[in-house]
Amino acid sequence: MKKNLPLLAILGLLAMSCNENARKVADTDDKASATTTADSTHLQPALQSITADDLLRRTKVLASDAFEGRAPGSVGEDSTVNYLTRQFKQLGLQPGNPDGTYVQKVPMVGFTAQPKASFVAGSKTINLNFPTDYVALTKRFVPSVDINNSDMVFVGYGVVAPEYGWDDYKNVDVKGKTIVMLINDPAIPDPNNPGQMDTTMFGGKAMTYYGRWTYKYEIAAEKGAAAAIIIHETGPAGYPYEVISGSHSRENFDINNPNKNMDRAKVEAWITTAKAKQLFTAAGKDFDQMKQAALQKDFKPVALDAKANFSIKNKLREIQSQNVVAKLVGSDPKLKDEYVVYSAHWDHLGKDPNLQGDQVYNGALDNASGTAGLLELAEAYTKLPAKPKRSILFLAVTGEERGLLGSKYYATNPLYPLTKTLADINMDVLNAYGPTEDVTVIGYGNSTLEDVLAQEAKTQHRHIVPESSPENGSFYRSDHFEFAKQGVPALYAESGVVARNQPADYVQKWQEHYTTNDYHKLSDEVHDDWNLAGAVEDLQLFFRVGYRVANTNKYPEWKEGTEFKARREEALSAQQQ
Repeated sequence: MKKNLPLLAILGLLAMSCNENARKVADTDDKASATTTADSTHLQPALQSITADDLLRRTKVLASDAFEGRAPGSVGEDSTVNYLTRQFKQLGLQPGNPDGTYVQKVPMVGFTAQPKASFVAGSKTINLNFPTDYVALTKRFVPSVDINNSDMVFVGYGVVAPEYGWDDYKNVDVKGKTIVMLINDPAIPDPNNPGQMDTTMFGGKAMTYYGRWTYKYEIAAEKGAAAAIIIHETGPAGYPYEVISGSHSRENFDINNPNKNMDRAKVEAWITTAKAKQLFTAAGKDFDQMKQAALQKDFKPVALDAKANFSIKNKLREIQSQNVVAKLVGSDPKLKDEYVVYSAHWDHLGKDPNLQGDQVYNGALDNASGTAGLLELAEAYTKLPAKPKRSILFLAVTGEERGLLGSKYYATNPLYPLTKTLADINMDVLNAYGPTEDVTVIGYGNSTLEDVLAQEAKTQHRHIVPESSPENGSFYRSDHFEFAKQGVPALYAESGVVARNQPADYVQKWQEHYTTNDYHKLSDEVHDDWNLAGAVEDLQLFFRVGYRVANTNKYPEWKEGTEFKARREEALSAQQQ
């Protein structure tokens, strides 16, 4: 990989490099220090302390109505932070912040948009209903924005990826205009097998960062667009439109920064596929034909015979949200200043007082379960007869649901040097469907951490597998990604897809049901039919991996061809100079 590629271009190689780097598992530790924990009886008190009953108890507390959905800047945040702080203190863990506290303050701005929008296409005015037809907000920290009679341009997938010879903009000036684009990467068919994806273009089936909505808004701002509209499609997005409307139609947050986000596009929006088709038809274009044309390298932006109008009133407030962090100090005098981080986000979507009946988005699986798992791991480490050589950080971050804000803030304002941070092991939505024979690695093929994971999984008679739906871009959707962007080897794994003693499609059906019916919805609550035995196995496995890394003589590494490797090597080299 060329080191002079821009960051967004480098990130775009992720899924391709994952596929290219998939290989037989090899032990990352040198033989002299590779202490496998398979027969380590001294770990048993720690492993046995992780139980389904304790995990459920802690999840119920965090997901209770009393915590009001754990939104940043709310009473629910206060309850959550106080609960986590008490738990860490009771476990005897030290404050994770060097200032002697258990919190890292994360300055944020909350903004609630009241948008109005319409399109004028041909001779028709298309009125848009918020939030059923569209959502729109401005991330600029200003009271209001207005866009009137803005020319609309379809820019395909809105991707500029020089390493693939791909440019959807073709130097067309979109400054001050409203661009409309498709979600995900261009789905390029294999020329030799049209039924398969071309693995030489983007990530093949797997989403690259170019397919992520965050990238699309970033490039739109870079190009000077006044407004950027993403067309939602459930398949390519990986989630239904209700996830978008539920998240973006209420208060949102961003990190407070000196430029007040004035470098963002004025308006960032989503529209449903139905409304997009209505727009294209009124503008004299066929949506399906335009979508097909966007799969060609020679695609050029298409001016639509349409104008966009947006008016957004912005309710603003500044808050100090909080990451919660605790520390187990390592036993080795030299290595205790190096760290293994376990992370999970404590936040969810909060409470919507405009709803009738149930108003609380409890977020039981997403991510009360992962936060409860973090506490289980913290307790397990206190049960060891001897501490690991390196220190362990337990980091519960804020603002994941708002764009990985807490982990981004920590990764760019670390409490401890990232060059001395060996790994981040992240947990987001634990398994509630029972034990599995396999372990899914999100971003398979990236780092030697998954080699350690594979070895330790053998102690549970399990094996690791790549994620089954890489096209959903899960690697970019949780907090480990912010560590990875800064070069820290990161592991994001979860239960696999083959359930023990269940039908072959059991896990697939369970996950599809959760995504369709519960994910980011009011119904993500603790259910009586949960089976947390698989979550316990996963947590025990994450414990083994973290313990192994905390005692190794060799740093985990990114694998060859992985886009984060250069960043890590440069940081470590600079440290040694």
